[in-house]
Amino acid sequence: MKSSDQRRKRKRFLRQSDSPLFSVLHLLSVRSLVLCFSFLIFLYLLSYTVPFSSSAFRPVLVVSSLSLLSSSSYSTVKSVQDFGGFLLPLKIESRVLFPDHVLLMVRKNDGGILKKSDFDDLECVYYGKNANDSDNFVTQQLLSWDEYDEFRSIVRCPLPSVNYSAEVNLSSNDKNGILREDKNGMVNSCSWEKVAYAATLDKGTVVVFVKGLNLRADRESDPSQFSCHFGFGKWETNRTYVLTTKALTAAQEVVRCALPRSMKTNPDKARGLRVTIGVTHYVHGRVHDRVIMPSVAKISDMRYDMRKKREGKYKLCVCTMVWNQASAIREWIMYHSWLGVERWFIYDNNSDDGIDEIIQELDRENYNVTRHVWPWIKTQEAGFSHCALRAKDECKWVSFMDVDEYFYFPYSTPKHQEFRKLGCAVKNSLRALVANFSSESSSSTIAEIRTSCHSFGPSGLNSPPPQGVTVGYTCRLQSPERHKSIVRLDALDTTLLNVVHHFHLKKGFDYLNLPQSTAVINHYKYQVWEVFRAKFYRRVATYVADWQQNQNEGSRDRAPGLGTEAIEPPDWPQKFCEVWDTGLRDFVLANLADVSTGLLPWEL
Repeated sequence: MKSSDQRRKRKRFLRQSDSPLFSVLHLLSVRSLVLCFSFLIFLYLLSYTVPFSSSAFRPVLVVSSLSLLSSSSYSTVKSVQDFGGFLLPLKIESRVLFPDHVLLMVRKNDGGILKKSDFDDLECVYYGKNANDSDNFVTQQLLSWDEYDEFRSIVRCPLPSVNYSAEVNLSSNDKNGILREDKNGMVNSCSWEKVAYAATLDKGTVVVFVKGLNLRADRESDPSQFSCHFGFGKWETNRTYVLTTKALTAAQEVVRCALPRSMKTNPDKARGLRVTIGVTHYVHGRVHDRVIMPSVAKISDMRYDMRKKREGKYKLCVCTMVWNQASAIREWIMYHSWLGVERWFIYDNNSDDGIDEIIQELDRENYNVTRHVWPWIKTQEAGFSHCALRAKDECKWVSFMDVDEYFYFPYSTPKHQEFRKLGCAVKNSLRALVANFSSESSSSTIAEIRTSCHSFGPSGLNSPPPQGVTVGYTCRLQSPERHKSIVRLDALDTTLLNVVHHFHLKKGFDYLNLPQSTAVINHYKYQVWEVFRAKFYRRVATYVADWQQNQNEGSRDRAPGLGTEAIEPPDWPQKFCEVWDTGLRDFVLANLADVSTGLLPWEL
């Protein structure tokens, strides 16, 4: 009986297994077993990377954005919940290693505009050079931060100590925990000695500014050895170049290339793209090797920071590059505005003396001045080329000069009455002078006005003159040194080649030397020692040797007899004094001083 019963049950089971319902139930049970088994394997593997303990489960968070580290030495990687859901909304795009600091190019993850609050409570973070010692890091205070272009801001950090890497990150010093950057997406530091550092659009071309080409000063170079390479996509990880164009011109630190065909009709497509320079070396007419320069440059459009559109261009603008000139810039701008300057472009080369606040005050007082952050050291010629591009849509003529240089119109002789109807300068005289060469009825080919410079000395003073340099310094060298120029921007050579004092012009245009009896520039070059010592510390021109270097000691760019050390000579107050010249002092006191108080505009 038992065997017959078992046979009947087995037959019943087989008939049930053939039914559709049984097949479905069987499939579901097998799938459930597979899923459960897979989940157990996943937990087993996960336990090797994430420790489990009696504390809450804390998964490792790896992000390809800016690292967030605490100044405390935490050895445990923590989760977002430990920060109350806080994620640092910044991204390091580039790092540039300068001789005295590390510069970080930073943008917002969402592409928005960075504000001062984004940099509150941030610190610079330095990892140990030993890659296996991931918990070895130190923090230091930021040196400064600044807006840079329409895409990014810059952060300056101190140099790392010898045992720490230059791959500097940032941290929030009021957050407790560590967020590490994805090593696969991390961007390495570029050396300042060799890098494409800026780029801008210009009429169907892109102009790239490059350090490390080592091209000769004041000479145009063969452009055939250079090319422009445009990068798309996630540059930080693949660093690919998908489009290449040939260079059209090359000179000093400036290379101009055509835009790719796909961008010529719509240049806005190029805005925000990375661009760099390729250099091809030839041996016996054959390609020897090709070098692609590292790049932190993104193509910008000068239109983003233009003021309100106005009818017609300004007749006269001024461009300068400064480093820590906050104490001098008010007098310089107010005086030249009286002479007719309408627009100011201030290229700030890493100042830390509060000059940005002074410039904002002047702009609020309707002096029409803007500050452009230019963090690239020893690049004055390239900076002036950049400013020429920036100003050309707003200005007809631009004077390229320094904040210790002042135009002055002496009493003219009858021979030079064509420049002024009166015997002395009147308000807006400088603007009227350049207008004579740019009127629509004029067919003049003059595109550069050169003015001789007289170098003034300390004039017996031991401390800065309280009424300003124009009143305080009255003794100078007898013979003028070199010249400075006002140029017509539409007549500049496409290379943008310049040697600070003047630009190269297109064929068919020429320059005019103003007679010294018509106009001169008072160059307050050698001021009291405390001011001159700061100037001695560093210089901004690319092709001019620093005073500390033992090069070209006989050059007029150096202080005669001073040597290479910033040690005050015992007779410094009396140096460089051959002719007492009180002309500009008397002019300023007679024309710009307040009638009731006697105060000058920059003293108020």
